[in-house]
Amino acid sequence: MKLTNTLSRSLIAGSLLLGAQQVMAQDTIKVGVLHSLSGTMAISETTLKDTMLMLVEQQNAKGGLLGKQLEAVVVDPASDWPLFAEKARELIENEGVAATFGCWTSVSRKSVLPVFEELNGLLFYPVQYEGEESSKNVFYTGAAPNQQAIPAVDYLMNDLEVERWVLAGTDYVYPRTTNKILEAYLLAKGVAAEDIMINYTPFGHSDWQSIVSDIKTFGSAGKKTAVVSTINGDANVPFYKELGNQGISAEDIPVVAFSVGEEELSGIDTGPLVGHLAAWNYFMSVESEENDAFIADWKAFIGDDARVTNDPMEAHVIGFNMWVKAVEAAGTTDVDPVIDAMIGIEVPNMTGGTAKMLPNHHLTKPVLIGEIQDDGQFEVVWSTDAEVPGDAWSDFLPGSKDVVSDWTGELTGGTPCGNYNTVTGTCSGQNYE
Repeated sequence: MKLTNTLSRSLIAGSLLLGAQQVMAQDTIKVGVLHSLSGTMAISETTLKDTMLMLVEQQNAKGGLLGKQLEAVVVDPASDWPLFAEKARELIENEGVAATFGCWTSVSRKSVLPVFEELNGLLFYPVQYEGEESSKNVFYTGAAPNQQAIPAVDYLMNDLEVERWVLAGTDYVYPRTTNKILEAYLLAKGVAAEDIMINYTPFGHSDWQSIVSDIKTFGSAGKKTAVVSTINGDANVPFYKELGNQGISAEDIPVVAFSVGEEELSGIDTGPLVGHLAAWNYFMSVESEENDAFIADWKAFIGDDARVTNDPMEAHVIGFNMWVKAVEAAGTTDVDPVIDAMIGIEVPNMTGGTAKMLPNHHLTKPVLIGEIQDDGQFEVVWSTDAEVPGDAWSDFLPGSKDVVSDWTGELTGGTPCGNYNTVTGTCSGQNYE
């Protein structure tokens, strides 16, 4: 009898504990964090995980959201593109997250996209990308090509008088599609085909000697030459080192990078990189009240004055703040009402301007060109006068120039559509009615 009573009490206690845990789970709003904490992309993505933890902590200090505290659910897809899809499904189906903030490479985003569309999840993607995509379930808070790649080429062509072009990238969808756009753009600008060199290397590539030698030879034809770099991850470190080893300075052949920011420069010898360029929509060195507060908050949270901020961090801040406003406006975390509420939301960016979410699920963003300094920071040498609206579909590719995205339906024949052909009047790809 005594054993039975003890067992009964244990079962009751266990049930009460389980019930309490379920109530606690119901009293939190889960936010997914889908970033590589290991593998070749950890150099870039780990900081974005930390950024999300800071934002969740800050929002909870304000009282949470809809009367509930936020709970960050962190997973590590380990720079393994198929694993991104598995982890995304885990976050949505098993964890029940209201929204997910994550991915860096386009191949990881392409991997998770079918999962978010199938399960009607919500992804905020914070990194520059190649365009040629618009999903109901994704908000693209990084730059589209017309907000980074095209302005960077214009700067090199107009301000530095570049005539020969090396398009160097990591071998995956973002560099290949971006370079396809840039090649078409350069040819349309009158650049000869023989003045364009294109090269791709695998993730984590480390032996740059022969490639840099080829770049040096290509740049010795008597025309000003530049490298437009879509090299991603830790391969950047040996690439820039080899440029220095072969005596290629920024004055000789400048490199403008689309995936090298303050985080990638921290902790490495920046000597070989000084004078080279990067194109982003934010730099830590930008002077504004918003940026000063952001940097102070970050250093206080991370507890390390040496830690830096960068562009994808700002994109997560903007995306998160927009999501919070959309949830408050909708009065729910349910995906469809939040998606509808997101359109038109405005929040401050870190450069002193305003980010606005457009009907194509892209932002308005300023474009900045920064020159690398010996302290690992960037001096802004050029910027647009105002924010540039993100364009999901390139004006320079035959299959895209007639295509628009509008998830309100105003520009797409009344039906929300991410891929609407204005000539044929048809919507292809994903849409919802």
